[in-house]
Amino acid sequence: MPRILLTTTSFQDTPGLHHDELAAAGFDVELKRGPLSESEMLELAGEFDAYLCGDDALTRQVMEKSLPRLKVISKYGIGLDRIDLPAATDLKIPVLYTPGVNHTTVAEHTFALLLAAVRNLVVEANHTASGRWERITGHEIHGKTMAIVGFGRIGKEVAKRASAFGLRLVGYGNYWDEAFAEEYQMTRVTNFDNILRKADIISLHTKLTPETKHLINSRNITRLKKGSIIVNTSRGDLIELEALVEAIKSERILAYAADVLDQEPPSADHPLLGLPGVTLTPHIGSRTHESVQRQASCAVENLTLFLSGQEPIARANPGF
Repeated sequence: MPRILLTTTSFQDTPGLHHDELAAAGFDVELKRGPLSESEMLELAGEFDAYLCGDDALTRQVMEKSLPRLKVISKYGIGLDRIDLPAATDLKIPVLYTPGVNHTTVAEHTFALLLAAVRNLVVEANHTASGRWERITGHEIHGKTMAIVGFGRIGKEVAKRASAFGLRLVGYGNYWDEAFAEEYQMTRVTNFDNILRKADIISLHTKLTPETKHLINSRNITRLKKGSIIVNTSRGDLIELEALVEAIKSERILAYAADVLDQEPPSADHPLLGLPGVTLTPHIGSRTHESVQRQASCAVENLTLFLSGQEPIARANPGF
């Protein structure tokens, strides 16, 4: 019986059929509350045939210690930046993932954050709950220019909703679907600095890679329009933290709304916590009952297929 380490908390905490599917697979499952650090993973490495993981630190050192027993890593989700994929490939450890399961949910959360930011919803709700009838004037988004950075499934879902809100759309990314862009009247911009100059609202949906780390940084953040809004439901490290904090304090950025941070969970003294103009949620963009069920079922099916000698739904490092 394969022994599986399951670390993702939304899988564990959300009721649904995925629990029955995992039980029916016949695995010996050990539960841990992730995301686990490298040191925590090293303590467990070598005891499991497979990892069903979230955003745990799967470094080369962890993977080397996991061998020869470890047969496969099944990522719950699509973001692979916490997995050392080149190391997994070198060590011939297959990495599976779950495409097409959370784009609707993340796009909806993007607009929840955006609207909360421009209408001061969190501040106003807290005022009202405490008995303060204090009304702050907000902003419309209709007619503004939104830059969508990253044109994959999530970026497209955001574009659909942005179009319905009457936003003008510009996009930036290596992948481009011309037919989709034409349907939603979206203009491609190939120079990132020009994106910053054009946009009133920037919505980040690109992968975190060595090339995109600190995509927005101290050099180019000055290109932003005064009073810009940034929404980040991708990865915290897409923005250089010190530059971001300074731009918020100087009011170059009117509002920063994010579901992700450079450090998760953040330390008590993280500079974004409590900063006026900042709206943060604890990486719940894909955490709905519907999305969890899709992600979990796909991750379990990936494991079941692979460990039974069949082709999984999606693999990040094929070829061995």
